[in-house]
Amino acid sequence: MKQIFFIDLDNTIYFTKPNKEVLMTGLYDLLDEQNLQIDQSDYQAAKDEMLRTPFLKVAEKYGFPEEVVDKTVEFLANREVVKPLIPSDDYHFIKSLKGRKFIVTAGFPKQQKSKVKMLGIADDFEEVHVVDVSVTNKKQAFIDLIDKHQLNKDEILIVGDDAQSEIKFGLELGIETFLLDPDDLHPNAKSTFTGKDLKELHQAAGQ
Repeated sequence: MKQIFFIDLDNTIYFTKPNKEVLMTGLYDLLDEQNLQIDQSDYQAAKDEMLRTPFLKVAEKYGFPEEVVDKTVEFLANREVVKPLIPSDDYHFIKSLKGRKFIVTAGFPKQQKSKVKMLGIADDFEEVHVVDVSVTNKKQAFIDLIDKHQLNKDEILIVGDDAQSEIKFGLELGIETFLLDPDDLHPNAKSTFTGKDLKELHQAAGQ
C-alpha cells in the first residue's frame, strides 16, 4: 500500500482552464504589450500552451526575445494569486488518501504557494515544494524530499499530468506513478497507472 504521495499542482489538483481569468489575465496583458517577433497564430498557440506548460519552456519553444523573457520572469517571480481558485472536481480523491502528502510543483515560489493558499488546500499537505526549473528539475526534488524525510520509495506514488516531467522522473527513480491525462495528450507515455480522471487513484494506491 502506498502511504506517501508526491502530487503535482497545476492541472492535477486544479485545472488552469476553469481558472484562466484569475491566472492568466495579467500575464497575457503583459505579453500583448511586447514585440514577440512571432506571428499571431504562433502567439495564440503559445498562450494556449502556457495553460499547461511553464512559461520558460514555452518561451524557449517559440523563441521569445531575451528582453521579453527577462521582463516576464520578473513579473511572474513577484506575482501572487489573490483571488480564489477552484480545485478540480476530483480533488476529493486526493484529499481522502491516507498518508503523507507533498505538493511538488514547478514554477515561481511566491506564485505557486499563493495558488495553494487561494485553493484553500494548504492544510491537506505536509509540505509544498516548488521546483525552479531554470536551475533544477522534479527528479532532483524527489531525491531531496526522500533524503530529507527518510522516505521509502516503495511507499511512494507520484501523481501528475506531465509525462515528460514528474512521471518520467518518477519511473527513472523506480517510483510508481499515476499519470492524469483527461485529454489523451500522452497516449503512448509510460506510467505505472494512467487515468482520464482520479477515480482509480485509491485503487492504484492500494487503499
